[in-house]
Amino acid sequence: MSKYLIEDTRKVTTLRLKEMKEQGKKIAMLTSYDYTMAKLVDEAGVDVILVGDSASNVIAGNTTTLPITLDQMIYHATAVTRATKRALVVCDMPFGSYQVNPTEAAMNAIRIMKETGCDCLKLEGGEEIIDMVKKILDVGIPIMGHLGLRPQSINKYGTFAVRAQDEDEANKLIRDAHLLEDAGCCAIVIEKVPAKLATQVASELSIPVIGIGAGHGVDGQVLVLQDMLGMDRGFSPKFLRRYADLSNVITGAVGQYVTDVKNVTFPNDSEEY
Repeated sequence: MSKYLIEDTRKVTTLRLKEMKEQGKKIAMLTSYDYTMAKLVDEAGVDVILVGDSASNVIAGNTTTLPITLDQMIYHATAVTRATKRALVVCDMPFGSYQVNPTEAAMNAIRIMKETGCDCLKLEGGEEIIDMVKKILDVGIPIMGHLGLRPQSINKYGTFAVRAQDEDEANKLIRDAHLLEDAGCCAIVIEKVPAKLATQVASELSIPVIGIGAGHGVDGQVLVLQDMLGMDRGFSPKFLRRYADLSNVITGAVGQYVTDVKNVTFPNDSEEY
């Protein structure tokens, strides 16, 4: 186990997340989309690994999360679950897989759980999808909600600007958070909203509230792994802290490899059979 791992090495479950909130212990959450990275993230002590539909952007190069399919999410989640021993693995349900009706939502949710072995699913929305949330919960599948900026609705918003800055939208977010908790969700992600609002929601709910661009008054934080590792030079929102500069590290290493191959300094005698 990594030296960074907290003292509690038990498998993180939905119950453990609630315990962490009750004990005032912050929840660390990061995305992963493949076996190799997920194994490293898990060993470093992250509590929750999100197999995000952000794979559409980070892995596939799409401009939004909308194009990623159910099959693709299952592929990524299966790889991540194989690598993970301690962290709770949460898989995003992709756009179109749960919005139509409760029965279809439940069938797709069951398929993800059966084929990937993940621990929990994440859905975007509040009152608009509450019937689907309840149906999925009814079949025994835990759900993490997602409010605030909802990337699957980006075409409706037309902007990635901070959400819930006006009173009406802020009040709706609060109502939606309570609806999701009352329905039985195990946690809620709140993305890109004023810190004061996120803090209020976290204080009113008994389930954990995990923020991204929502200040420090919530119960945990989530970032996209490639973003916090500095692998995308062009993405630098205010909420992002880069913990490494892998963009330069990787291009430097690859550049050196290219130079060594062309100069016939790789492989050398000790690297031959």
